[in-house]
Amino acid sequence: MVELDQMKVELNSYKDTLAEVKGSLGLEAKIARIEELEREMEAPGFWDDPEVSNTKMKDLKNMKDIVETITSLEGQYADIETLIEMGYEENDESLIPETREELDAFIEALDNIRISTLLSGEFDTNNAILKLNAGAGGTESCDWASMLYRMYTRWAEKKGFSVEVLDYLDGDEAGIKSVTFQVNGVNAYGYLKSEKGVHRLVRISPFNAQGKRQTSFVSLDVMPEINDDVDVEINDDELRIDTYRSSGAGGQHINKTSSAIRITHLPTGIVVQCQNERSQHQNKDKAMQMLKAKLYMLKQEENKEKLDDIRGEVTEIGWGNQIRSYVFQPYKLVKDLRTSVESGNVDAVMDGDLDRFINGYLKWINTGEKAGE
Repeated sequence: MVELDQMKVELNSYKDTLAEVKGSLGLEAKIARIEELEREMEAPGFWDDPEVSNTKMKDLKNMKDIVETITSLEGQYADIETLIEMGYEENDESLIPETREELDAFIEALDNIRISTLLSGEFDTNNAILKLNAGAGGTESCDWASMLYRMYTRWAEKKGFSVEVLDYLDGDEAGIKSVTFQVNGVNAYGYLKSEKGVHRLVRISPFNAQGKRQTSFVSLDVMPEINDDVDVEINDDELRIDTYRSSGAGGQHINKTSSAIRITHLPTGIVVQCQNERSQHQNKDKAMQMLKAKLYMLKQEENKEKLDDIRGEVTEIGWGNQIRSYVFQPYKLVKDLRTSVESGNVDAVMDGDLDRFINGYLKWINTGEKAGE
């Protein structure tokens, strides 16, 4: 049967890729390390230092997840081989749709784990801190910011990541003027760094009485959550620290007290703020952590162009600077202008289906490969 022949060839073409992924992940070394950590857990005194033990437990879980993923992929590969052989032996065409479905799922899972091997940056495994800022356009841009906030929280939920709101400012009539939130999960920054930039929306605005198409822009800044042991020198006399009353969506988002903190780093003009922790002290600590991450990333860059890209505030939120366009009317299309990755299923993208764009970006920055090439 022609379909089975094609699927057999397609499956065999991924055999070497699976082996390469196993090698790049250092699977044998991870298995040995898992056994070592499990022995350490059984030893007396393992929990005496909670910080060290929790770090080791996190490492153990991450390594187990990787090993389980590869084991599952190997099982999928063997199952598909069996289905193909059954189709040949029994001459049963009814097995073709099931085999195709299993093969597509295997290819997608393998591609996802292969992409994760490209996350080799210094902070790629860290949590990510995202800040959305509505651009010019009034209520329409604020509504667009709220739509993007929902999109990223839905993506995080699908990944099994948690989301923590750090700062939230409502729009005057609807939507969000700005929101800062942290996405917690393994490789969160490695994935979400692809989303940094200006996002453009084209639609018939529900806020336009004449029913005309309108273009809106929202900028997204992304930085990693970094540990306290990262060496960044910050002089107190270079900071302006303002305290203000928390405001925003209320409820689960914001603890409305006079404990919100805004820190301005005078030499660079970087501004960070936090209002969602339980005390002014905690808000200040979190804001300082964000500032530290920004300054550390600036320090790592060697030229003005990269520095401006990291600072985020330098980029105008408008025409010519967007990384991705989301067109709702007159047709439906989401297209990344850097990688040429696109999708006609706008609803799915807005519901958090971002992996094709994230994976396309990671391939592009590591290999220079664009969609369609």
